Amino acid sequence: MQLVFATNNLNKLAEVQKMLPKSIELLSLKDINCFDEIEETATSLEGNAQIKANYITEKFGYNCFADDTGLEVENLDGAPGVYSARYAGEPANAENNMQKLLTELGNSTNRKAQFRTSICLNLDDEQYLFDGICNGEILHQKQGEKGFGYDPIFQPNGFKKSFAQMTSEEKNVISHRGLAIQKLIEFLKSIN
Repeated sequence: MQLVFATNNLNKLAEVQKMLPKSIELLSLKDINCFDEIEETATSLEGNAQIKANYITEKFGYNCFADDTGLEVENLDGAPGVYSARYAGEPANAENNMQKLLTELGNSTNRKAQFRTSICLNLDDEQYLFDGICNGEILHQKQGEKGFGYDPIFQPNGFKKSFAQMTSEEKNVISHRGLAIQKLIEFLKSIN
């Protein structure tokens, strides 16, 4: 089965490729010659995932899935949420996003947060939604060199290290994206 993953994020693409069974050929946007900037204009993670998946299916005719992920911090009323990738403004930059978040939290003792991923799958003229949540807390400073985005300042519950200190295999078992992808994989297996 061929599936397009509607992302330009090469880190996400590599992470997901490692998780999919060999029976699924994962195509990138580059593989299908899509160099369009797909505007994420929805006010929810689910909505942005649907926009991206629908764009690829309608314009290129491929079965496709897309995701959107947000970091939701309890003490910031769920921010940055749907705006996680561009929290500190343009140009979108993980370092600036982390610094803004750490500054806004300051010395707050409530550092509870969750990463949430929503996936939209367009498959044979049907649409399916999957989600994954990983609860944890925001660290006071960056820890680790692996991962991307907010990984260096997010420590999942039950662990003494940040996502950026974990191997991709460790992270994929417990991460929001890993859990959502697992649901997607189970679904794809059930219909094959």
